[in-house]
Amino acid sequence: MYKRLIKPFFFLLQPESAHHLTMTLLKIILFIPGMKWAFRKWFVVEDKGLEVQIAGLTFPNRVGLAAGFDKDGKYYKELEYLGFGYVEIGTVTPLPQTGNDKPRLFRLPADYALINRMGFNNDGVQAMANRLKKKNKGNLIIGGNISKNKVTPNEVAVDDYVRCFETLYPYVDYFVVNVSSPNTPGLRELQEKEPLQQLLSKLMQLNRQKPNVKPLFLKIAPDLTNEQLDDIVEIVQTTGIHGVIATNTTLDRTRLTTPAESIGAGGLSGEPLKDRSTEVIRYLYKKSNQSLVIIGVGGIASGKDAIEKLNAGAQLIQIYTGMIYEGPGLMKKINKALLSKKF
Repeated sequence: MYKRLIKPFFFLLQPESAHHLTMTLLKIILFIPGMKWAFRKWFVVEDKGLEVQIAGLTFPNRVGLAAGFDKDGKYYKELEYLGFGYVEIGTVTPLPQTGNDKPRLFRLPADYALINRMGFNNDGVQAMANRLKKKNKGNLIIGGNISKNKVTPNEVAVDDYVRCFETLYPYVDYFVVNVSSPNTPGLRELQEKEPLQQLLSKLMQLNRQKPNVKPLFLKIAPDLTNEQLDDIVEIVQTTGIHGVIATNTTLDRTRLTTPAESIGAGGLSGEPLKDRSTEVIRYLYKKSNQSLVIIGVGGIASGKDAIEKLNAGAQLIQIYTGMIYEGPGLMKKINKALLSKKF
């Protein structure tokens, strides 16, 4: 029904408008008595065989929602009823920011892809913390994806990450350090060895001072060289962070069939990213002697795609663009495929 009726309607709207309408409708529908039970029956696979322990957390299944969909922590309660094992909210920055000018999100249906240059539009970390404080998240695992404000110079960027970490610590189950978005000028420079080492060391120092150390992951770009990936493995091992999310969106458009010059700048996600993100996962896994915890993301739109990422070395996966094209039944299809493979 999604592909025949719902998707054609939403694809008539601008992507951001479609997103906000979708989530508003989901909230309304789930408020109707009996609909939460129905959604669990339609979309959720509850099976102990899917459960997995990663970085000290017990995930009901391996399929998570990537950051960028629920930027401000407004929808995670509703998203749980679509079958996700965990939801990553953000990217959030210390201060509110409007992001880049619209239009800034583009569909490329022929390529099963999206291009975005959102620019970390969000309400700020305190607003997110206030929402999390008011809601009972239950058993849902929530990750907080954090970064710096656009106006913050890289020389003092660590202060922004620290503020986000401290503010969200009581409310999220794990953290993701985002230094890999292509849509904040200069942000990817923080992936270089020295500034990245300093940033992660500081966050882990603070983390170890807390009553409970929370898993800390680093989200990396797919456009890094093998030498840079070698540095990533070394930094993960020396700082003691818990793993890597591979990968963010790419600047490489060579795999596109859709002419995209008129769209302008932005990160590409979806099918054209799939092979490169899998290559990065496989490289990191082998380089770390199979010791690195990896969350795989990029181009997952089927059970086969998910299994490919896991076989490459990922322990968890995340989806975003695939759900836009395949609909809310995707998570159930993936989880059923994973059950049949007995990972």
